[in-house]
Amino acid sequence: MASPPDTSKTTKLERYNSYLRRVNSTKLLAASSKLLFRVTLLVALILIFFFTLNHPPLSSDSPNHVPLHHHQNFLASAFYGNGATWEKQVRHSSTPRRSNGFSVLVTGAAGFVGTHCSLALKKRGDGVLGLDNFNSYYDPSLKRARQALLSKHEIFIVKGDLNDAPLLSKLFDVVPFTHVLHLAAQAGVRYAMKNPQSYVNSNIAGFVNLLEVAKSVNPQPAIVWASSSSVYGLNTDNPFSESHRTDQPASLYAATKKAGEEIAHTYNHIHGLSITGLRFFTVYGPWGRPDMAYFFFTKDILQGKPITIYRTQDDKEVARDFTYIDDVVKGCLGALDTAEKSTGSGGKKRGPAQLRIYNLGNTSPVSVGKLVSILEGHLSMKAKKNVVKMPRNGDVPFTHANVSLAYRDFGYKPTTDLSTGLRKFVKWYVGYYGIHSKANKEKGSSDGDGAGAESS
Repeated sequence: MASPPDTSKTTKLERYNSYLRRVNSTKLLAASSKLLFRVTLLVALILIFFFTLNHPPLSSDSPNHVPLHHHQNFLASAFYGNGATWEKQVRHSSTPRRSNGFSVLVTGAAGFVGTHCSLALKKRGDGVLGLDNFNSYYDPSLKRARQALLSKHEIFIVKGDLNDAPLLSKLFDVVPFTHVLHLAAQAGVRYAMKNPQSYVNSNIAGFVNLLEVAKSVNPQPAIVWASSSSVYGLNTDNPFSESHRTDQPASLYAATKKAGEEIAHTYNHIHGLSITGLRFFTVYGPWGRPDMAYFFFTKDILQGKPITIYRTQDDKEVARDFTYIDDVVKGCLGALDTAEKSTGSGGKKRGPAQLRIYNLGNTSPVSVGKLVSILEGHLSMKAKKNVVKMPRNGDVPFTHANVSLAYRDFGYKPTTDLSTGLRKFVKWYVGYYGIHSKANKEKGSSDGDGAGAESS
């Protein structure tokens, strides 16, 4: 009978091979780890080299030296633009050209009010740097056209979001802003029904993020920011005064603006920031927002489409205190000129700081029906009207501003009536959208069609 095969040698050989595989695997892993470490170290050194090359430190004995956030932005130049070139644009745009001029960060600079304020500040010799995220709430091409207009006047807009804290810190690290004109916001009452989170992200979180950065820099800037007449909500006292109650918002938009006012109070009280809030009343004019009634009424009338006009639930006309853009700009600049310096240092309040709130309106409410009649006259076209009851979507039936406080403190006095302001808007609208040329072509080929659109 044959004896069983001896497997001891085979087993030993398999164990030895297994041991060799484990040893080789360990060596390979160790070699890979060393290679990865060396590659990572090399990349870090390269980034440090480019940072040093493109971002020379501000001199420590310079009066403009702001070191507080420097450590947070070690590689910021690599991510926000092209290093030295980007910083040169930021500094150049922010540098005032007049003696004792301001250096102003304008958030929402590619927006309607932001564009006009930026131009006015630059025109008088202040330094202006814009910040805008160019979102698609309405046609971004209009924002880009405004950006091109500002660029012609040497105003640079940084593309970025309020919630990008490293970017904000970087901007304050590069430029010691004297003032912030905070106009960036998610606007519109009705859109809040569709996208409520966008209002919280921009109007509350974004505002807090801006204040967090502003409180920590040295020196702290004075801040002027856009609240809204919407905060008056269901208030029935007329005209609306700053002392009236604002605890009954009728929309989420209004609630976020009211929250902003309370947040401003907190940062003023704890951190010594000088803060001025401006309650805008239905601002209109050239380069305006396409979501506003006067804008899309003009578009629809020219295209022969019907327009919807609201009446209140008790069948009264809806009225607004329409305020022309030039008047609002004067109010914004007046608020900036009278803003006192912030009193905080190292994020802590060192003394009483200015806290203000003002209405910026026209003081002359006009019904929406009258607005349409004025547009019909300027366009030489009749509107196809569809009159309906106002839905419960956050709109209020009536606004009327008392501006006596703004007049007392910085001479705010609106001078543009609705007919004059709409005439200027229509002139811009038909020029911007090329309606003059279209009308002329149609008139030449069909003897008159569309000629009414040329009236302005």
